[in-house]
Amino acid sequence: MERHSEAARSLGGDDHRSPFDRFVGQAALRVSQAPFFFVCAGIVLAWLISLPWWTDLKTWQVGIHTIASVFTLLLVVLLENASRRASEAAQEKLNVIAEALASLLASSAFNDPELRTAADRLREAVGFEERH
Repeated sequence: MERHSEAARSLGGDDHRSPFDRFVGQAALRVSQAPFFFVCAGIVLAWLISLPWWTDLKTWQVGIHTIASVFTLLLVVLLENASRRASEAAQEKLNVIAEALASLLASSAFNDPELRTAADRLREAVGFEERH
Protein backbone atom coordinates (compact mmCIF):
# COMPACT_ATOMS: atom_id res chain seq x y z
CA MET A 1 0.00 0.00 0.00
CA GLU A 2 1.24 3.44 -0.87
CA ARG A 3 1.48 6.33 1.57
CA HIS A 4 0.13 9.53 0.12
CA SER A 5 0.27 12.36 2.63
CA GLU A 6 3.28 14.52 3.36
CA ALA A 7 2.95 13.75 7.08
CA ALA A 8 2.99 10.00 6.45
CA ARG A 9 6.04 10.27 4.21
CA SER A 10 7.85 12.31 6.84
CA LEU A 11 7.39 9.51 9.37
CA GLY A 12 9.19 6.97 7.21
CA GLY A 13 12.72 5.72 7.81
CA ASP A 14 14.24 8.20 5.35
CA ASP A 15 13.95 11.73 6.64
CA HIS A 16 13.13 13.80 3.55
CA ARG A 17 11.52 16.58 5.53
CA SER A 18 12.44 20.18 4.92
CA PRO A 19 14.76 21.93 7.37
CA PHE A 20 11.75 23.87 8.67
CA ASP A 21 9.79 20.66 9.33
CA ARG A 22 12.76 19.18 11.18
CA PHE A 23 13.07 22.42 13.18
CA VAL A 24 9.35 22.34 14.06
CA GLY A 25 9.65 18.74 15.22
CA GLN A 26 12.61 19.53 17.44
CA ALA A 27 11.00 22.73 18.75
CA ALA A 28 7.78 20.90 19.64
CA LEU A 29 9.80 18.26 21.44
CA ARG A 30 11.84 20.80 23.40
CA VAL A 31 8.98 23.09 24.45
CA SER A 32 7.00 20.16 25.82
CA GLN A 33 9.70 19.24 28.33
CA ALA A 34 10.40 20.55 31.84
CA PRO A 35 13.65 22.45 31.06
CA PHE A 36 11.76 24.79 28.75
CA PHE A 37 9.31 25.62 31.53
CA PHE A 38 12.18 26.41 33.89
CA VAL A 39 13.84 28.66 31.28
CA CYS A 40 10.56 30.57 30.91
CA ALA A 41 10.18 30.82 34.69
CA GLY A 42 13.78 32.07 34.87
CA ILE A 43 13.04 34.79 32.31
CA VAL A 44 10.03 35.95 34.34
CA LEU A 45 12.11 35.88 37.54
CA ALA A 46 14.88 37.91 35.85
CA TRP A 47 12.25 40.37 34.66
CA LEU A 48 10.86 40.73 38.20
CA ILE A 49 14.32 41.22 39.68
CA SER A 50 15.17 43.85 37.03
CA LEU A 51 12.52 46.30 38.31
CA PRO A 52 14.99 48.52 40.22
CA TRP A 53 17.02 49.17 37.04
CA TRP A 54 14.05 50.57 35.13
CA THR A 55 13.20 54.22 35.60
CA ASP A 56 9.66 53.87 34.27
CA LEU A 57 7.31 51.15 35.54
CA LYS A 58 5.21 51.30 32.36
CA THR A 59 8.24 50.63 30.14
CA TRP A 60 9.20 47.72 32.39
CA GLN A 61 5.72 46.21 31.92
CA VAL A 62 5.64 46.86 28.17
CA GLY A 63 8.98 45.08 27.80
CA ILE A 64 7.75 41.77 29.23
CA HIS A 65 4.40 42.04 27.45
CA THR A 66 6.09 42.57 24.09
CA ILE A 67 8.52 39.70 24.61
CA ALA A 68 5.74 37.41 25.80
CA SER A 69 3.45 38.32 22.87
CA VAL A 70 6.09 37.71 20.21
CA PHE A 71 7.25 34.51 21.84
CA THR A 72 3.67 33.25 22.21
CA LEU A 73 2.88 33.95 18.55
CA LEU A 74 5.96 32.04 17.38
CA LEU A 75 5.23 29.08 19.65
CA VAL A 76 1.58 28.90 18.59
CA VAL A 77 2.57 28.80 14.91
CA LEU A 78 5.22 26.13 15.50
CA LEU A 79 3.00 23.95 17.67
CA GLU A 80 0.04 24.24 15.29
CA ASN A 81 2.28 23.09 12.45
CA ALA A 82 3.48 20.11 14.50
CA SER A 83 -0.09 19.30 15.55
CA ARG A 84 -1.35 19.42 11.96
CA ARG A 85 1.36 17.05 10.77
CA ALA A 86 0.70 14.66 13.67
CA SER A 87 -3.03 14.67 12.85
CA GLU A 88 -2.34 13.97 9.19
CA ALA A 89 -0.02 11.10 10.08
CA ALA A 90 -2.61 9.58 12.44
CA GLN A 91 -5.31 9.90 9.78
CA GLU A 92 -3.05 8.23 7.23
CA LYS A 93 -2.47 5.32 9.61
CA LEU A 94 -6.21 4.95 10.18
CA ASN A 95 -6.80 5.01 6.42
CA VAL A 96 -4.23 2.25 5.88
CA ILE A 97 -5.79 0.13 8.62
CA ALA A 98 -9.29 0.66 7.21
CA GLU A 99 -8.11 -0.16 3.68
CA ALA A 100 -6.40 -3.34 4.88
CA LEU A 101 -9.51 -4.36 6.82
CA ALA A 102 -11.75 -3.70 3.83
CA SER A 103 -9.45 -5.74 1.60
CA LEU A 104 -9.42 -8.58 4.12
CA LEU A 105 -13.21 -8.52 4.36
CA ALA A 106 -13.56 -8.44 0.58
CA SER A 107 -11.17 -11.37 0.11
CA SER A 108 -13.12 -13.43 2.65
CA ALA A 109 -16.53 -12.44 1.31
CA PHE A 110 -16.90 -14.91 -1.57
CA ASN A 111 -19.31 -17.12 0.36
CA ASP A 112 -20.67 -14.56 2.82
CA PRO A 113 -22.72 -11.67 1.42
CA GLU A 114 -22.75 -9.96 4.84
CA LEU A 115 -18.96 -9.65 4.77
CA ARG A 116 -19.13 -8.23 1.24
CA THR A 117 -21.71 -5.69 2.41
CA ALA A 118 -19.55 -4.80 5.42
CA ALA A 119 -16.48 -4.34 3.20
CA ASP A 120 -18.47 -2.11 0.81
CA ARG A 121 -19.82 -0.03 3.70
CA LEU A 122 -16.31 0.36 5.14
CA ARG A 123 -14.90 1.46 1.80
CA GLU A 124 -17.77 3.89 1.35
CA ALA A 125 -17.43 5.31 4.87
CA VAL A 126 -13.70 5.84 4.55
CA GLY A 127 -13.86 6.98 0.94
CA PHE A 128 -11.88 4.25 -0.75
CA GLU A 129 -12.61 3.36 -4.33
CA GLU A 130 -12.48 -0.12 -5.79
CA ARG A 131 -9.05 -0.84 -7.27
CA HIS A 132 -8.70 -3.21 -10.16
